[in-house]
Amino acid sequence: MPPTRRSLSGPWPLLTAVMVVAVALAGGWWLGQRQSATQSSADPRRTLLTKEATRLRLRVDADEADPADRQRLLELLVALDRKPEAISLLEPMADREPERWSLRLMLAELRRDQGDRSGAERELRQILNLRPTQVEALQLITLLNLEQGRGAAAESRVTAAYTLATKPEVRPEALGIGLLLAELQFKRGQAAAAAATYLQLAGLFPQDQRPLLGLALLRHDQGDGKGAQDALAQARLRTPDPDKPDPRLDKLAASWGLEPLRSPSASQKKSPAAPVSPSGRQSP
Repeated sequence: MPPTRRSLSGPWPLLTAVMVVAVALAGGWWLGQRQSATQSSADPRRTLLTKEATRLRLRVDADEADPADRQRLLELLVALDRKPEAISLLEPMADREPERWSLRLMLAELRRDQGDRSGAERELRQILNLRPTQVEALQLITLLNLEQGRGAAAESRVTAAYTLATKPEVRPEALGIGLLLAELQFKRGQAAAAAATYLQLAGLFPQDQRPLLGLALLRHDQGDGKGAQDALAQARLRTPDPDKPDPRLDKLAASWGLEPLRSPSASQKKSPAAPVSPSGRQSP
């Protein structure tokens, strides 16, 4: 069965979901405040938020606002869906605090949301010029590139970042970058390269389940149930207590129509299963 083309412009698949919650969560505090743009203007809470935003706006305009006031106003503008105002407030904030890359990431996300892809990419390049292995910025610029049909450029950038994060020594961010690279490789029809990346990550991060979950998803998308189940079984071995059932993995296996994952037997503990190979078969 030919591999399924997973879209990076829609909801992220499993492997990305376990890698990050959302591409703009590095800002953390702001998305939690966001309200639906469809709220009625008569909503009492919205009225209160609007009044608070007006009060803080006056303080900003009078140059009387402190950083906490500006941050709160930014939260309110996003929550009230007043994004152009949020952008105008955020621009000088990001310029004043270049070390807070999350502000510029948020600015890029807002620009993209307003249809300004070139502006969003400009902000992300500023982050990556200073922090070439910043995972969240790489995720968003990859999404922008794919939306514009520039998959090759996206892969080249992520590959370079992955190399930088793994040589001469492995950095913690190599995991997130590698997962993004594998997803991008699969998206571009390079299933074998994606599988190899997952396996390399599994070796570099022997305690982490995510590379094997990504490999399991890839095998499932290829119609390789045996390969998917083998990868899930190995992911289970990376839990603190492999003998205990893992409801998340069992539920995932069930959703794919696979047999329930079994606890390792005593003999398996003495002779652990061979690692999954890129072809989906166990190595001899």
